[in-house]
Amino acid sequence: MIKYAFSRPTADAAETAQLFEGYRAAGYDGLQLKWGQYEPYLNDPAAFVEQYGGLPGAASALIAGGALPDGDSRERLRRLYAFAAQIGAERIVYCHGVRRDGLTDREIAAFAPVFEEMGKEAQQHGLRLSLHHHHGQPVMHRRDFDLFYGAIRNPELVGLTLDTAHLVKSGIDDVAEVIASFAPFIDNFHMKDFAAGEFEILGRGVIAFDPIFAAIRQIGYSGWMSADEESGGGVEEGLTACIAYMKAGMAEDG
Repeated sequence: MIKYAFSRPTADAAETAQLFEGYRAAGYDGLQLKWGQYEPYLNDPAAFVEQYGGLPGAASALIAGGALPDGDSRERLRRLYAFAAQIGAERIVYCHGVRRDGLTDREIAAFAPVFEEMGKEAQQHGLRLSLHHHHGQPVMHRRDFDLFYGAIRNPELVGLTLDTAHLVKSGIDDVAEVIASFAPFIDNFHMKDFAAGEFEILGRGVIAFDPIFAAIRQIGYSGWMSADEESGGGVEEGLTACIAYMKAGMAEDG
């Protein structure tokens, strides 16, 4: 069964309140939180639980970033694991903040055991570590996916947050093929649209989503699907438009 989440950066306290107060009413099962929405609570997880603990799925995932295997990045991730476990999060969605330019095939593959090591530590906290591929980061081109995930020995340790717009922005037009090829690793979807170099609200860009939704149904996926709304539109508009688009797309009749 698909669980629907919403993720969106917020500019101020008012937008953050809109996000937390509106996601359940709009029909979502959870939120996938950006750094600025949970960072103020890192040293006081009890305060987060007190404020949001009564909201189911309020921290279904925490989106973070770092430059693994950098030592400081490892330690920040370990601190995040401890925090995430205390607030009841399920997964860490990790953006690998290393530049893709100049990396060799061997270097891209060599990141895999580092992620497996950190994924094992995540498991020990009851969490899942999921790589969020990005344009400009090590897993960017179609070949990079083969290199990195081909070097992962245990799919249970490192998941894949598949982002539709980052694939297209990176020149990968056959998103459905990536879904089919890496189904064993996919544990999260970030759904967003793209046009003219900009992210768009779902359904308002140029990405052909019908084959994407069909591929998701074909692999029998049951897990989190999050609208990753980074178009700059209003919170309420994004909440309403994205849930309708995802649910319509995942209906058996498409």
